[in-house]
Amino acid sequence: MLAPVSRRYWWVNYRQAARQEIDGGYLWSARRSSGAAGNASYEKLAQVMPGDVVFACAEERIAAIGIVLERVRAAPAPPGSAASDRQRRAPAGWLLAVRFEALTNPLLPKDHLRELAGLLPARHSPLRATGEPNERVQLAQLPGELVAQLGQLLGGQLQEIEARVAVESGERLADAALEEHIWQRADLAPRQKRQQLSARLGQGLFRANVEAVEQACRVTGVLDRRHLRATHIKPWRLCDEREQLDGLNGLLLSPHIAHLFERGQVSFADDGTLLLSRHLNPAVISAWGLAARQPPRPFRPEQCAYLEFHRRNIFEKVSSGRRG
Repeated sequence: MLAPVSRRYWWVNYRQAARQEIDGGYLWSARRSSGAAGNASYEKLAQVMPGDVVFACAEERIAAIGIVLERVRAAPAPPGSAASDRQRRAPAGWLLAVRFEALTNPLLPKDHLRELAGLLPARHSPLRATGEPNERVQLAQLPGELVAQLGQLLGGQLQEIEARVAVESGERLADAALEEHIWQRADLAPRQKRQQLSARLGQGLFRANVEAVEQACRVTGVLDRRHLRATHIKPWRLCDEREQLDGLNGLLLSPHIAHLFERGQVSFADDGTLLLSRHLNPAVISAWGLAARQPPRPFRPEQCAYLEFHRRNIFEKVSSGRRG
């Protein structure tokens, strides 16, 4: 199995325009600083991945927590940003989409300097020795011990926001982070990267491999492959490189059945019997014709191993917000 992409934590110090960025849901940096050298803030922005967490410090307080939604991209200075007139006339800067949530109880770091001082980074610390924000450091990655201490001082607010966003986003952020990780791997040729990424969408080599094993939707009986989705049994994000492309790890499903299968609302027994989650709305069962399904067809032994994983880790778990 691929190693999960580790979530990283960042601290951003706002000099001005904090409210515009927090309310607008972004971080923005000019392409270059006032000198000839590259902008150090952008160099850090380029390292931030989807799913990472940002502590937003404004007016000396950690006032909001943000979850990064996507990779940094080129963009002009947003209206109301703190960009200088010179920066506005320059080529586009760099924008990072972040979902910020304001804290009910903001944290004043200098009131907790004794707990934080020994945990701050030795270089590029976001805080000065006095506990005040270091304005020379706009964006800094935080070590794990400091994140744990901040989580305690925030009284569970960090964990609540992380959990809420994880449930609302499903696995989109985890998939986006893994995609970026694949693109950055130096040990894979571009063709291999494209194959793995197209497999997540049920396309390319993975779909061809699935079509060599499955011929129709096992629930609706639809044979026209133009209207069927190639769906991983063991989710793409949890597979190793072989499993991501393995046709025996896939089913051809009608779109509405694929939707339920990926969310753990339905699964299959080894003999092909459709399993319905106890969490599935009876109105959906009726409206989508799940009661009048096709006769079951047994799966191959290799498929059964993947189905066992789905029943144990996905079925009746993902849809309810729990993790297998």
